[in-house]
Amino acid sequence: MTGTVTKAATATKYMSWVTLALMTTSSVASLRAAPTMAVYGLACVFLYLLPALLFLLPTAFVAAELASGWAGGVYKWVGEGLSQPMGFLAVWCQFAMTIFYYPSLLAYVASTFAYIIDPSLAANGLYVAIVIITIYWVAVFVSSQGTKTVAGLSSMGLIIGTLIPGALLVVLGFVFLGQGNASAAPMDTGHLFPAWTGLASLVLIVNNFLSYAGMEMNAVHVSALRDPGKEYPKAMALAVGLVLAIFIVPAVVISWVVPSKNLSLTAGVMQAFDGFFNHFHIGFLTPVLGIMLVAAALGGMLTWLAGPSKGLLLIGRKEGYLPPILTRVNKHGVQQNMLVAQGLVTTLLALLYAFIPDVSSAYWILSVITTQVYLIMYVLMFVAAMRLRRNQPDHPRGYRAPALVALCGLGTAASIAAFLIGFVPPSQYGSGNAFGYVLLIGAGMGIVGLLIPYLFLRFRKPGWKFDVPQEALA
Repeated sequence: MTGTVTKAATATKYMSWVTLALMTTSSVASLRAAPTMAVYGLACVFLYLLPALLFLLPTAFVAAELASGWAGGVYKWVGEGLSQPMGFLAVWCQFAMTIFYYPSLLAYVASTFAYIIDPSLAANGLYVAIVIITIYWVAVFVSSQGTKTVAGLSSMGLIIGTLIPGALLVVLGFVFLGQGNASAAPMDTGHLFPAWTGLASLVLIVNNFLSYAGMEMNAVHVSALRDPGKEYPKAMALAVGLVLAIFIVPAVVISWVVPSKNLSLTAGVMQAFDGFFNHFHIGFLTPVLGIMLVAAALGGMLTWLAGPSKGLLLIGRKEGYLPPILTRVNKHGVQQNMLVAQGLVTTLLALLYAFIPDVSSAYWILSVITTQVYLIMYVLMFVAAMRLRRNQPDHPRGYRAPALVALCGLGTAASIAAFLIGFVPPSQYGSGNAFGYVLLIGAGMGIVGLLIPYLFLRFRKPGWKFDVPQEALA
């Protein structure tokens, strides 16, 4: 009887590498990003593949080596490779970027849901703000029930709300063209690359670095795999393939049916489905697809709630970087107080949608600040990986990335380039004051990404440091 109980407990503890791959894909890829690049038509393939080569592949390979050698996520990697304070900064940036990520993600949810009840609400800032606030707090409650619940829901959300709708979108697109309908965007070889009209015309590519961000995030769950050294790289390889397919193909299909000048950055996916369904006289399916897309976005959000805050919790307790009120856990071992504190800030940011007339502008500004904060973490991660390979060459690793130094150099250069270009106002949003744009992005990044963690380190107290049972964080 005891043996049976032990086996059951072990089976409950471990997750398969496929589940981890789906969790990673859910946290990185969604149809939400497709409208942003669909405005470029066929050139979106180039604009997705370029950052994939420069950023996605280096991140996936480097994270695979780090996770197979050092359990605990980015805070452990940077802490070992550089220093504990730098490790704290890295995991803080990974956590802090979600403060801006949730409003932009949930704005997409609000716009998508608007197509179910009233499409005109998609551009209503007050409606968007109410949806963001409501859904975030519901997600906090769900996340507080434990990692196993989150893993199941995020995987289901990916399949139901991303893979199935994405496949349907592609099928409808090919049928649409097969009937002799003209593509809204040119599909000839002359449009393989975006037109060059100056640096501002390519600034939207910075959003693609954000789209690929998160490949390393679920490494905090590497201890839940039976054989991390072999299974984590396999999970990353599957996730990379799924991410590329989800990003590139639907973006091209959307460009077939929705003219770029009519695309909404938050509601473009539903515009495409609505156009297809009306063309094929099956408009009654629009609400169904809307619900499925909402499920995918919420699954991805649950993954983000479970990952970065868990890493911050561990280092906050172990090194005493955070006050005890933020590092308390509930009976499921979930950092509920930290999620609540984050939710208060998220609520304030959500109100931006109620006061900024153009919902797409608010969405873009929050997305860029998110990228800026997150890129700080990636630079630290790549530098730490090079130092660990040099200073701890004999440390056991289940996987060794090929040409690690070159990969880290490429990833670091790409991260810095994306960071710098993020301060250039995009041509699509060029009507405002350029200096004001730079000041807004810089202030958001500086306060959240640098000032706040500095204050935590500067004013920390010895009483903030205490041990936490490892099983509570598994």
